Amino acid sequence: MSLKVPADLQAKAEAGDVTDADFIQCIQDSLPYAWSVVTSVADSLKANGGPFADNQEEPPTEEARGQLLRLVGSDAMRGAVERHFGVRLAFQNCHRLALFSPDAAEQYAIFTSPRAQLLNQKPELVNC
Repeated sequence: MSLKVPADLQAKAEAGDVTDADFIQCIQDSLPYAWSVVTSVADSLKANGGPFADNQEEPPTEEARGQLLRLVGSDAMRGAVERHFGVRLAFQNCHRLALFSPDAAEQYAIFTSPRAQLLNQKPELVNC
């Protein structure tokens, strides 16, 4: 299961649409490690400016790695994160999450290219 959905939010979803704020809160509560990575990268992008910021630290545990993979593996969660922070999210390997400013289309294309993925490979990351 990707998210732990509280009963009241489940009922709200069954009755109709939920807000991004409700969904973001569910992500924060369910995936605290993944949320901490996203917010850290977002804070770095905001503080340093530039086209993008990224996380290159491996998750400390398999549980943490699973949280990050669940977050980036869900189109709904990725979209909510992108809207919440006003960025575009990209992901490589098992831990390299990057957030791109809206005007960084060229850098995003480079980061998400097959070439960049191949160059980011390391033997120790094969089974991450």
